[in-house]
Amino acid sequence: MSGFAAEGGEVEATGGDEADHAGVAGEAAAAAGEGAARRKPVVCIVLGMAGSGKTTLLQRINLQMNSSDKQGYYINLDPAVTQVPFGANIDIRDTVNYKEVMAQYGLGPNGGIMTSLNLFATRFDQVIGLMEARSDSAEGLDYVFVDTPGQIEVFTWSASGQIITESLASAFPTCLIYVIDTPRTTSPTTFMSNMLYACSILYRTRLPMVLAFNKSDVTSPDFAAEWMSDFEKFQEALDETADESYMGSLNRSLSLVLDEFYSTLKHVGVSAATGEGIDQLFQSLDAAGDEFIRDYLPDLQARMAAVAARTQAAKEREMTKLMADVAVTRGDKPLREGGEGDAMDSSNSG
Repeated sequence: MSGFAAEGGEVEATGGDEADHAGVAGEAAAAAGEGAARRKPVVCIVLGMAGSGKTTLLQRINLQMNSSDKQGYYINLDPAVTQVPFGANIDIRDTVNYKEVMAQYGLGPNGGIMTSLNLFATRFDQVIGLMEARSDSAEGLDYVFVDTPGQIEVFTWSASGQIITESLASAFPTCLIYVIDTPRTTSPTTFMSNMLYACSILYRTRLPMVLAFNKSDVTSPDFAAEWMSDFEKFQEALDETADESYMGSLNRSLSLVLDEFYSTLKHVGVSAATGEGIDQLFQSLDAAGDEFIRDYLPDLQARMAAVAARTQAAKEREMTKLMADVAVTRGDKPLREGGEGDAMDSSNSG
């Protein structure tokens, strides 16, 4: 993995300085507050189960962006995809050869994808640098869309996925687009499974989330919006299934637990095939960017400050231990309170 090929050129791998990007969030807040930070593009990490239509939705978003005056930037993080239907500015396949990784390390498909992401994440500071350079250019950027692998757990529950997500969130307002296959979610049990997964991702990443109920041209997502806003409607849907098993009882209990989760969640019905709901999706993404600046950025800064404090405390403990070891090696006697040592005490007593 020698570097990143992006926008017609190759960037040599220099290793970068990750600390420079880790402190961007603090600099954004210090540069005259919310207004200065909000001018940065909103980074949208697209997640969803295999077959939900993530890549196809990005193709539709790309078409919509081209027909408007908005500037977009696209990153493909799926090393196993054969074709990318949108023009990716940064493509992991230009840096990591998925099949060679599988052959070299003796891995299966999922292991190959995860290892490819791990290799890519070690140089992700260069990606941040490219994004910042493009964002600061004359034309600027409005949105950055990041397409993730179809195997959702490979990204959401891996160390590389966490590194990539936190690197983006430390430099730009960042949100998640969780794409849902609407026709396959009409069952209350399947719907609840998707909501639980979305909830787990939300609390793992601590980032604003927008639910995109895709394929609305096939099945209207009105039923999902009703279930999320009216607890009784979901209970009625469960009653219609006549499921009195353990799973039915669990779904009833979980619907109560997730009621608060629904109340703060943005959701929109979209169609990657027809373009329905894409304008509403952009409105939700703008609102998520504002929410990041208002609610999530202070929390991120507090967590970064806590990490820095723990790191500094650990350094001071190690330095104190080192000085004590050096004193013992040299035969020095420790000073007592007041600055007087044992040698002075013994001379006074004589």
